[in-house]
This record gives sequence, C-alpha cells and structure tokens, in this order.
Amino acid sequence: MDPERLPHETLSDRGYQVLCAIGSGLTVTQIGQKLCLSVKTISTYRARILEKMGLRTNAEVIRHVIENHLVE
Repeated sequence: MDPERLPHETLSDRGYQVLCAIGSGLTVTQIGQKLCLSVKTISTYRARILEKMGLRTNAEVIRHVIENHLVE
C-alpha cells in the first residue's frame, strides 16, 4: 500500500460508495437497495473494505469516515 495515500483512497469507486454508505449508518440491505445490488454483493464489498483498510467492525468504518469527513 502507498504510505502517502489514505486507506480509503485505495478503494474502487464502488468500494468507496459502500464505505461511505456504511459510514452513514446504512445496513447492507439498505445499501443494496440504494445501489441496486444484492445483500451478498454488498457483504462481499464490506469484507474487502475491512481487509484492505485493516478494520474489523462497522464502528471502525464509521469512525474512519467521520474522521476523514467522507460524508456530510
């Protein structure tokens, strides 16, 4: 990973959308409906996001999103 880039900057566009949606407090079902994707697909994105960013829980995702001002 590039040390000069923040972890969320390494995500794909869709991964970033899912990250921000989780950070906004949406459930995987709500995110799936919003992005027209299945719950299983959103869960896969979530797992990859956690792995790439070195996070373990949604709470850590939310903290990262808030600290980096990724959502309003």
